[in-house]
Amino acid sequence: MASNALPLTWFVTYLLLAVCETKMDSMKLNQFPKTETMLSMFAGRNLKSSYTGANTEVNVLSYGAVGDGVADDTQAFTSAWKAACAQSDSIIVVPAGLQFLIKPTTFLGPCASGLTFQILGTVIAPGDPSSWSGMNTKTWLVFDSLDGFSMNGGGTIDGRGKKWWTLSCRRDPTNACSSAPTAVLIRRGTSTTIENLTFQNSQQMHLEFLECNGVMASGITINTPCDSPNTDGIHLSFSQAVVIQNSLIGTGDDCISIQSGSANVRIKNVQCGPGHGISIGSLGEDGSVANVKDIILNGATLRGTTNGLRIKSWQGGQGSVSGVQYENVKMVNVANPIIIDQFYGCSKQQYCNNQTLAVQVNGISYRNIHGTSSTPVAVHFACSDTFPCKNLVLQNIDITYVSTKGAAASFCENAHGSSIGPIAPQSCLQ
Repeated sequence: MASNALPLTWFVTYLLLAVCETKMDSMKLNQFPKTETMLSMFAGRNLKSSYTGANTEVNVLSYGAVGDGVADDTQAFTSAWKAACAQSDSIIVVPAGLQFLIKPTTFLGPCASGLTFQILGTVIAPGDPSSWSGMNTKTWLVFDSLDGFSMNGGGTIDGRGKKWWTLSCRRDPTNACSSAPTAVLIRRGTSTTIENLTFQNSQQMHLEFLECNGVMASGITINTPCDSPNTDGIHLSFSQAVVIQNSLIGTGDDCISIQSGSANVRIKNVQCGPGHGISIGSLGEDGSVANVKDIILNGATLRGTTNGLRIKSWQGGQGSVSGVQYENVKMVNVANPIIIDQFYGCSKQQYCNNQTLAVQVNGISYRNIHGTSSTPVAVHFACSDTFPCKNLVLQNIDITYVSTKGAAASFCENAHGSSIGPIAPQSCLQ
């Protein structure tokens, strides 16, 4: 172990602190540059940007939707979907100024090419968990097996999750640890565009991409209280060729979480806070094999989050995290701004005993990271004895501790790499 910082107990203590500050009002989308056309990674893909017209317009009101926030509009939406799905270049219109109550629904493909779901108004979920009896409680809105699908319009998708949160064991330890629905799941999609929408108050995760290939998520606003449990903003799992950009994410869990099977991910111009930061993992739970590679984050501000740039894995897991670049990131009063934790879950004693297997961490770079830490240890690398972290790079790091009690510090355990340029706090890499 090498360290020029405080002992590990300091880190554990401060990791448990809840930093819960709502900063969304001060963040404006016009702070961002215009959405880029498409990154070079999408060369050859026919991804759409904003809706510019369609041959067939399908208005949900024409299929019996009421839009008063009380009547059940599920059947109207599914009927509109069936009609639009059968015709190329169709657009389903959800009108502005109305609220549409939709029960758990799967919008299933494949559909004819060029389908757009334009949400101008507000789509809301049943608010009381008891009203979900007999329905799917794992997901609310699922869009499955679609090619070239777009969802946009400037409207709102509201999971009305407040009552779900009160039932969470994370909110109240006397509650049973049961799951709550993911608000919007895009599953098995290719060339998918989600842009210019607001997601709020999800029951659990807000927007998940599962087994997708080719995703553009741009101009997304996620606004949910910091004490809402498990409400990840954008969640990736087994998805490749993903761009997330020009978005504001404030939530009660990870702003962006990247899980196993994800690769070729680009994140640019994202504001995060409140929340748990931008995370890769957790990976390798219960001895599972996890692989994440080729992740580039270039341009982000994290404000008042409980973690900054985090990679987390369980002991006993297998696989690897490799080829990750973090660049041009501003931290504002962030706990644990830079952190790799290969001992995630150690609050449970069975996961604290040393194990020989671990998810390997290799080739992680941090360049031009600056700002303030709300905890004494601003850079924390806790890596496995048998699979140490390798090829870590710190370049032009300037993170100060907000307290007047002393400068920020670093902690390293089995962390190997190099430092370039000015580094504060001082590097402890081996």
